[in-house]
Amino acid sequence: MSSTVSLPLWLFVLILLFAAVTFASHFLFPSVRWFFRRRAEKVVARINKRLERPIQPFKLARRSDMIQRLCYDPEVTQAIVDHARANKVREDVAFEIARGYAREIVPSFSATAYFGIAIRLARLLSNALYKVRVGEYERQSPNEVDPEATVIFVMNHRSNMDYVLVTYLAANRSALSYAVGEWARVWPLSFLIKAMGAYFIRRRSRNALYRRVLARYVQMATQGGVTQALFPEGGLSLDGALAPPKMGLLKYILDGADLEARDVVFVPVALNYDRVLEDRILMAADAAGTRRFRARISVIAGFAIRTLWRRLTGNFDGFGYAAVNFGPALSLRHNPAFAVDADALASEIMRRIACVVPILPVPMVAHVLCTQGPQARVQIEQNVSRICQGLGADHMQLPRSNRGYAVEYGLNSLLSRGIIEECDGIFSARTGQNAALEYYANSIRHLF
Repeated sequence: MSSTVSLPLWLFVLILLFAAVTFASHFLFPSVRWFFRRRAEKVVARINKRLERPIQPFKLARRSDMIQRLCYDPEVTQAIVDHARANKVREDVAFEIARGYAREIVPSFSATAYFGIAIRLARLLSNALYKVRVGEYERQSPNEVDPEATVIFVMNHRSNMDYVLVTYLAANRSALSYAVGEWARVWPLSFLIKAMGAYFIRRRSRNALYRRVLARYVQMATQGGVTQALFPEGGLSLDGALAPPKMGLLKYILDGADLEARDVVFVPVALNYDRVLEDRILMAADAAGTRRFRARISVIAGFAIRTLWRRLTGNFDGFGYAAVNFGPALSLRHNPAFAVDADALASEIMRRIACVVPILPVPMVAHVLCTQGPQARVQIEQNVSRICQGLGADHMQLPRSNRGYAVEYGLNSLLSRGIIEECDGIFSARTGQNAALEYYANSIRHLF
């Protein structure tokens, strides 16, 4: 036993390497993981004290555990068997396909990333680009919501800024879980979005196995009390108006809701902007009759650099006002008829969103010019006062609460962008800019 053994240097190095890996995996890594998990638990406990709706345990579960739970769910298992039979493949192959879908969908929520990074960036970006206003409806909804209920914010979709704006405004309520489309599946954006608790969806997928995996994840999150944010229109509005609702995610939620165990409450959220950042891209897609957005990275980067330079040099006054109204909540437990009728639920949600869409200077002036034609400023002010008489103050998100100043602000914004022109005191749409004027008018047209 005391004899000497000679080894080649390369073999000795290899043995040391294996020993180091074994030590790290069995002793070092578990200790490090325990240390960071304890710190994460303390962070979550501190955050939960200031949130209206604490972060649910479901959202804090380890991602690998959630993937396993999803893959071995009875409904997903049956879908795997059906997929294998329909496509004539082995069940283990179908299982790996389902596991890939689960990895794609299940997020890896980080409280530090969400509250330490995302919220701060959302606040900074929102206030840097817009003058943010929140309507009085915000104070009505929380009082109607059961503290143990699953809350789902349902919003109209005007811009990709919607994610940023609502994340910022809901920062003191809870951590929102978004459903995001394929546009966000780009590294490193995908990593950050998953750390914020968002989950990816393939909006155009008709694969039955994928749909079942997605449905079960949404249902598990709903049953677990996770606060979610959905866009029932299913995509960005191309013409500025509210679009018909899509049934997909809403139906998944209803199918998995257990109202005896936990209520599900929908909170309507209506957003509007004086300027939608990607308005030209959306209008071009609408004119082409397709949802293919022709946005080159170079164009987007150039726009961002120019905006940043204007901000740094003091020549940037923002893109106008961005406003959010929170409508009255809809409880499924108190309205059981909607719990069994997804179409009726979607229609009622869109109706409540439509009723609280904020009126801002640019949409208001655009609406008057579109419906009344070219006119002088005095006439515009008179028409604005006339059409707004029947609307409550909660709709009006006007600067300084002054309609005259709001008209001036809206006219100056449209003039600076070249959408309208002034000739002998008469304001009208510039040649070729009628679509842009209609785009902003459409956002509030339904209110009148």
